This record gives sequence, C-alpha cells and structure tokens, in this order.
Amino acid sequence: MYRKEEQPLPPPEKFELPFEGKLSPNNRWVIMAELIPWDDFEEEYAKLFSAEKGAPAKLFRMALGTLIIKEKLGTSDRETIEQIRENPYLQYFIGLNCYQQEPPLESSMLVHFRKRIDRELINKTQ
Repeated sequence: MYRKEEQPLPPPEKFELPFEGKLSPNNRWVIMAELIPWDDFEEEYAKLFSAEKGAPAKLFRMALGTLIIKEKLGTSDRETIEQIRENPYLQYFIGLNCYQQEPPLESSMLVHFRKRIDRELINKTQ
C-alpha cells in the first residue's frame, strides 16, 4: 500500500540539522581526525615544495585526508571531491575551519597528492 507523505518537505534552507548545526564528536571522521598526527607530517611534506616557484601547496592534512576519504569510500577522484563538498564531516577531516558549499580543491589535485605522498614520507615521521 502506498502512503503519501504526511507533510510536504521544507525547502533546503529550512531543513533542520542535528546537533544544533555542530559536528558530533562521536562521528567516525571526527574521531579519525583526532588520531592522525597531522602536524608531524606537515614539516616533511613542506620540504617537497619550493617557496619561489608555483602556486602555494595544499596543506598535508587536505592532501592525505582527501586520499584517505577516497580509499575508505572507494570512490573516483571526482566523486571524492563531490562527497567532500556535500559533507561537513569530511570537510572537517581535511582541515577546513567551516563548511563551504564550493569544492575545496579540484579532482585533478589527487593525482599530485598520490605522487607526493608515498610510504617513505609516511615512514619518516614515525
């Protein structure tokens, strides 16, 4: 038996969010973010870039965090960026200070992240 919705859905801007618009400290991405020693890696990662050439590099947390999200979700590069764009927990995980509706980076950046972040870099900080 088909049952029609009791109330019409509100427009997106009136949709109520849980946790009074705050992130839950019990979310898996928040917990994992606290377990990773981001700052320990940042110094080694920064050595891979020149201060004089090119655009400023993305922070290590954004780079590695995006690759972790891609692997855990099993998504393509483009879908990974779309998931990050839509999900405030993922944005927190990669180090953003607040939710933003625009993608924080282009999917093509993941190719560069994969080239720069290897086992050797990870092992240097352990």
